[in-house]
Amino acid sequence: MQLKMRKIGNGYGVLLPKPIVEDLAVQENSLLTVSKVGGVYQLTPYDEEFTAQVEAFLRTEGRHRNTYRELAK
Repeated sequence: MQLKMRKIGNGYGVLLPKPIVEDLAVQENSLLTVSKVGGVYQLTPYDEEFTAQVEAFLRTEGRHRNTYRELAK
């Protein structure tokens, strides 16, 4: 599937076809997260709880790096 990039104000946008919107289970004004994984961009619905968990991990990562390493074994 090819999507056309369009100029919207000072930025750019892509119109998502209805099947993609339905598959993502989002609607108008939903927030989406864009992540780059291995050189590929992924578009996922924004999950506030998951974002809070990641931010909590990042705040404690430096202090508890060895603990996390041991837990991962």
